[in-house]
Amino acid sequence: MAQIRECYGRVVYATKTHEKCADLCTRRLGHLKIWQIILSAVTTSGLLAALFGGDKVSYPATLVAALISLLLLALNAYAKDIDPGQQAEKHKKTASQLWDVRESYLSLLADLHDQRLTSEKASAKRDELQARLVAIYGSAPRTNPKAYADASRGLKEQEELTFSDAEIDAFLPPSLRSR
Repeated sequence: MAQIRECYGRVVYATKTHEKCADLCTRRLGHLKIWQIILSAVTTSGLLAALFGGDKVSYPATLVAALISLLLLALNAYAKDIDPGQQAEKHKKTASQLWDVRESYLSLLADLHDQRLTSEKASAKRDELQARLVAIYGSAPRTNPKAYADASRGLKEQEELTFSDAEIDAFLPPSLRSR
């Protein structure tokens, strides 16, 4: 049972870390899009100033527009190769798959606690869950230290996966409440 509890804990952390990675990638994508809009607007403004401005404005505006356009090109090339949106989707998919395994470990622990499983059946279920984890981790994107730190903070300090009895009772119909 101790090994299954340890596996459960690792899957809890892995799930939350992939969720946090997805959040970080989504934020990065948002920042990237904002910078693309800003640089596009500055480039367009510079070109309009070059077209409709006087002789004193035309050359500097063209020069600024060209330099900003070059920055926009570099940013777009970076976005093409790094695609934070695609990375966020991969992390979300991995977190979803890990969530299913996490809940299966929790059910296994509950069944062991209630002595509903023989040790042979529990071992077989554990081995099945380990095989599922190998497949998930084999195609999972890499996480990063920032996401792990955010996951750790969320789980330990902000209790993102814990509920009080009152909170759970609020979700349940009156006949299933603990009080």
